[in-house]
Amino acid sequence: MAREANLDLVEVAPNAEPPVCKILDLGKYLYEQNKKERQARKAQTKIEIKEIRLRPKTNEHHRSFKVDDARGWLEHGMKVLVTIRFRGREVTYPEIALEDLKEIAKDLMDVAVIEKAPAMEGRSMNMLLAPQKQSK
Repeated sequence: MAREANLDLVEVAPNAEPPVCKILDLGKYLYEQNKKERQARKAQTKIEIKEIRLRPKTNEHHRSFKVDDARGWLEHGMKVLVTIRFRGREVTYPEIALEDLKEIAKDLMDVAVIEKAPAMEGRSMNMLLAPQKQSK
């Protein structure tokens, strides 16, 4: 039947009982599959993570500039990693950094949700903020 129609006989499900075959134009079928894959890749969104780095002794004015940058990134749908790096003996006072991170989260509460709570990793404390879901 495939030869009469000048088409290809393609085995679709070889493990089925009995095996399933289709009569179709293989070149056209492969082209359509490739086209569907390209469309799926095009529709995919890439999540970008931006980072703001601070120190426990960063003053309020400087921190507000960083928070404004983070607000812009969150409004554009990017995630923001807030990192507070400790130097020397600063690491013995993690509660200072925890307060800073809580204040930053409070400032960005209208555009962000905390995806990863503040946690110590080596000599730094990190918190990940994700943009809020927009209601349609």
